Amino acid sequence: MKRPESPDIEPYRPDDVDLTDSSLYLNRELSELAFQRRVLHEALDERNPLLERVRFLSIVTRNLDEFVMKRVGGLKQQIEAGVTETAPDGRTPREQWDAVHETLRPMLQTQARCYRSAIRPALADAGIHVLDYDALSDAERASMREYFEDSVLPTLTPLSFDPAHPFPFISNRSLSLAVLTRQPDADDPTFTRIKIPPNRPRLIQVGDDARYVRIEDVVRENLDLLLPNVDIVDAALFRLTRNAEVRRNEEVAEDLIDMVEDVLEQRRFATVVRMEISADADSRIRATLTEQLDLDEREIYDLAGPLDYRDFAELTDLDRPDLSLDEWTPQPHPRLDTRDPRPLRDADETATRDIFERIREGDMLLHHPYHDFTDTVQRFLSAAAEDPNVLAVKAAIYRTASDSQVIQSLIDAAENGKQVAVMVELKARFDEQNNLEWVRKLEENGIHVAYGTVGLKTHTKTALVVREEDDGVELYSHIGTGNYHSETAKGYVDLGLLTADRDIGRDLTKVFNFFTGPSLDEEFRELLIAPVTMRREFTRCIRREAQHALAGRPARIVVKVNGLEDPAIVEELYRASMAGVDIDLVVRDICRLRPDLDGISENVSVYSLVGRFLEHSRIFYFENGARADNGADEDWGDPEYYIGSADWMTRNLDYRVEAITPVTDPDVQRQLRFNLELVLADNRKLWEMDGDGDYRQRYPDDGERVVNAQEVLMRETLKAGRNEDSAVGMPGDYPLESDLCVVGERADDSESTVEPASTERPSGAPSEVTDGGKSVLSSFGDRWYVPNSDTYAYAVRTPDGDRRYLKTKAGAVDLLERLYSAD
Repeated sequence: MKRPESPDIEPYRPDDVDLTDSSLYLNRELSELAFQRRVLHEALDERNPLLERVRFLSIVTRNLDEFVMKRVGGLKQQIEAGVTETAPDGRTPREQWDAVHETLRPMLQTQARCYRSAIRPALADAGIHVLDYDALSDAERASMREYFEDSVLPTLTPLSFDPAHPFPFISNRSLSLAVLTRQPDADDPTFTRIKIPPNRPRLIQVGDDARYVRIEDVVRENLDLLLPNVDIVDAALFRLTRNAEVRRNEEVAEDLIDMVEDVLEQRRFATVVRMEISADADSRIRATLTEQLDLDEREIYDLAGPLDYRDFAELTDLDRPDLSLDEWTPQPHPRLDTRDPRPLRDADETATRDIFERIREGDMLLHHPYHDFTDTVQRFLSAAAEDPNVLAVKAAIYRTASDSQVIQSLIDAAENGKQVAVMVELKARFDEQNNLEWVRKLEENGIHVAYGTVGLKTHTKTALVVREEDDGVELYSHIGTGNYHSETAKGYVDLGLLTADRDIGRDLTKVFNFFTGPSLDEEFRELLIAPVTMRREFTRCIRREAQHALAGRPARIVVKVNGLEDPAIVEELYRASMAGVDIDLVVRDICRLRPDLDGISENVSVYSLVGRFLEHSRIFYFENGARADNGADEDWGDPEYYIGSADWMTRNLDYRVEAITPVTDPDVQRQLRFNLELVLADNRKLWEMDGDGDYRQRYPDDGERVVNAQEVLMRETLKAGRNEDSAVGMPGDYPLESDLCVVGERADDSESTVEPASTERPSGAPSEVTDGGKSVLSSFGDRWYVPNSDTYAYAVRTPDGDRRYLKTKAGAVDLLERLYSAD
């Protein structure tokens, strides 16, 4: 595939600076582990409610498991293949592997110590007891023995290793007991592996109170029932992590589904890349596992604790509001609230507006988990499936829930006679099996499914609805930052744009045609599409800010992403900083860029927000001279906002199909501005990086107002839902200081320059809104008016005598042009 050409703006090239110097770049793997330390801090932080700390203890295990499977597994493959090429920070795969294990070991030890010394005693003080087996009374032990014999023992299969039995297969991330037994007349003990059953409760309740004992302790203390007539010499808990970096060449694979199924099978038997084992394990157990699994000593983690904390999240379901965060229920979007009393057309009408009419009125920003996924995205797709005027529905699925209503809506659409096309990415890591099952179900219902593209992952979060309307075919688009997954939408912070912008719809049409056709178009009207235009356009935006700074104009970049790994983008940001651009980067985890380097990144600040919800949204702000006075013939002066699926990582820019959309509606821009301002003002959950790559959490000064961005967003969303006049997802009237700009207003203006709605038609129409040098409002003066409304600034008369209400001039101009430009 042809890669994008270079941007048409030359980079700023300061003298005597070598931006390829490896000392300017942080290591990707160590940066990821630094993020996991911030996650672990949520378990250590005594300011958090106790059960929230337990939840983060569980999250750390899941996150580090995935890191070891993917990243450590990949490094080990490179080492075994003899790869010596260095990363941008100058480390070879072997040096990175060594550094990762050196960094990871104390983190796991801290996690275990946190449980033993802090969380477990605090739980006991609160009346929640995770007991050692020897703390049970005789009666309770008898009850546990009966439970073991009746409910656990039948599920166990002891696998011995001796001359008659090969060493057993041990599955990935399963808890196991290694048991040494001795026959009465034998000299050497026998090694036996017992898998702790994952389909039995990990925490077994003792009696009727909140008292629990771990299942591995119950198994260990009753081994005589499973292994009779032998002496139990010792038993130790252990757990393996296997490499997930198992691949097959797509170019030679006969069928992508077969290839993915083969990868899943290989992953079960992949190389072991880590073993966690009880610190007091018998040396003979340790030696047997080390030899049979071909482990390096650095891959063995001796830990004092339960080893696997994932199941401890079950405790967060206890009805203990005194130990938990306040419950959060995602809210309806004000413009989609079925309780919305506002009329569709005239004040005396009470007809319920359908979702497509509401989207036509103006772009709509969805913000999950503050806005309910079911009532917004799912409703959009369900409406498309049922609406008789909808001609086609298209969607790109990267991850979705196991009981996905999104998939069901697509099936319903096909059954209702719509043309349905679905792109399901089979290579979404750890969701391959789930996606395979959905592919089969979709195809069974006669839906055309594309599985992916050779050499690229499809990571876009996009949907397109094609609808026949009185004035022609309309295109309704959803471009999001998160997956079509109803469960993760409750805990991931993501954004989505619902829009009837025709250019965006046409661009999405091209993208979906690529999924089923032979090639990806290289020209798009609005969207930034990877791998063909996105890198070029982002590079151009960064260089343009540098030009503004060099010309003496205020210049600003604010970006919120999950990762900043691409060395070329880092270099562009360094150049912009040296040119004088003020840059704020909110990067959740991986960040190669080093701020505060003398003469290089003094104008760059790097932050990371870690809270109750996983920050997953991507927002890009380029000021584009908005605070400077520009001449009438200048093509700059309006700030640019973007949202979408891509991070600033090489894989997103070059090896995935991604979609980023511009956001031009002033109301939506204000919501994005508020979001960025709020995150940068956070002094409760925000971390700031120094030049060495170390992070310090921000704390409020004495007497300073505490700002927790996620809590503020919850409150603001509730406020918007209660405000019948609210036309946006969240009002954003929380007091904040910022110099970010929105189209139609300047950062230093005390009031917006956007004219308020009035009951009289605006005067001087020829100078109000222009497009291509023509006054659109003046040209169609008899086809629009200003309604008597606190919400809508314009009303447009349609050819059939109906009216459509819009909040902005831009929306009115767009509609007038589409309806009447052919007149």
